[in-house]
Amino acid sequence: MSVEVFNRQRRFAVDAAALESVADRALAAVGRPGAEMSVTVTNDRRLHELNRVYRGKDKPTDVLSFPYDEEGGPVGDVVISVDRALAQADERGHSLQRELELLTLHGTLHVCGYDHETDDGEMNGLERRLRRRFVRTP
Repeated sequence: MSVEVFNRQRRFAVDAAALESVADRALAAVGRPGAEMSVTVTNDRRLHELNRVYRGKDKPTDVLSFPYDEEGGPVGDVVISVDRALAQADERGHSLQRELELLTLHGTLHVCGYDHETDDGEMNGLERRLRRRFVRTP
């Protein structure tokens, strides 16, 4: 399997196969079919720690992406906070699973080199198009 999903929390059910499918399909859509990556679903405490260590931001966040530069190796790792995902799902009026799929898509694009902070809207447009194709409705 090119995408591995690790559920490191026990409070909420996670459809790992659906997250794998979103990531696999996104990889194929951006020209990286079969590329290896991981998606880890964990909690705010872990994302807070990772955000502080790797981004210098002392607060939790919803998703972090760790792209790799190895030729022919895995493209990277995506780490998602189930706590942030649940809060965002409640705010947006959809399921936790849908939010996890949205964050998986977002993180997958980041590990493939897209950056919404610097690309003049390219990632946002691509993400909107792929969301309609790959992410389940509320």
